[in-house]
Amino acid sequence: MHLYFDCQIAGLAVTNSNELIKLLQFPFMQRAIAGAVLMGILGGLLGSFVTLRQLSFFSHAVGHAALVGVALGVLLQLNPTWMLLPFTLVFGVVVLYFIDKTDLASDSVLSIVLSGALAIGIILTSLIQGYRGNLMGILFGDILAIDSIDLILTLLVLLGGSIFLLSTLRQQILLTLNPDVAQVQGIPVQLYRYGFVVLLSLAVAVAIKAVGVLLVNAFLVIPASTAKLMSHHFSHFLVMSVIFGSTSSIVGIVASGLFNLASGPSIVLVQFLLFVAVFIWVKLGLKAA
Repeated sequence: MHLYFDCQIAGLAVTNSNELIKLLQFPFMQRAIAGAVLMGILGGLLGSFVTLRQLSFFSHAVGHAALVGVALGVLLQLNPTWMLLPFTLVFGVVVLYFIDKTDLASDSVLSIVLSGALAIGIILTSLIQGYRGNLMGILFGDILAIDSIDLILTLLVLLGGSIFLLSTLRQQILLTLNPDVAQVQGIPVQLYRYGFVVLLSLAVAVAIKAVGVLLVNAFLVIPASTAKLMSHHFSHFLVMSVIFGSTSSIVGIVASGLFNLASGPSIVLVQFLLFVAVFIWVKLGLKAA
């Protein structure tokens, strides 16, 4: 009985391996894996600063408000990606401006603007007639559907973000840890803040097609949070966040292809399971020590 069961498992593994080899020969799968690596690196890089600066709710708001850009793209019969990019960019800058110019707490401003944007997005969505495939795909994500333009956009955002953050890493770290000290030392705090928000908004826009509006925030937060559990040294934390983001994206996309699952949720599920595993390992390790 046990021998029969083991043979069944072995047969299933061989079948899945053969299917994986066949899948990797398709251009759409190759683009998906390339996109998963790029977005994983981008998410890990930006997510490190997002978690330390407590901007997870900000990226969450930008991602959900992008529904307006998606709906506008569908209504105007344009590629939703081209509507997402300018909309998320303007939305992120406007929200930061509101936070700076009001006495309200940042979470209150985010909630107000997010509620208004969602209301507009739902109304615009109700005006869409007929087939809504593009809208549903961006809401829930489909990394298997990304094309060469999506890869180029992601690569450009990644290169721009890497140059901006790594070339000013010391200033970025100081701004993250103590904005007042950074201001005293002559660092252009507002310029760096707005620059990071622009970068974060663009990253959300290019990642939405892969993981969807509903899960894009997890793409930024979970790998960085997992890395933070394992290291408190910033350089190690940054590298581990990028590694977790890219590897979990690859595992998620391969699993979605093998088992015919939704690609965006599969990636986020792998990231979540990795977080849980690291959390348990760290806690048990601390207790054992």
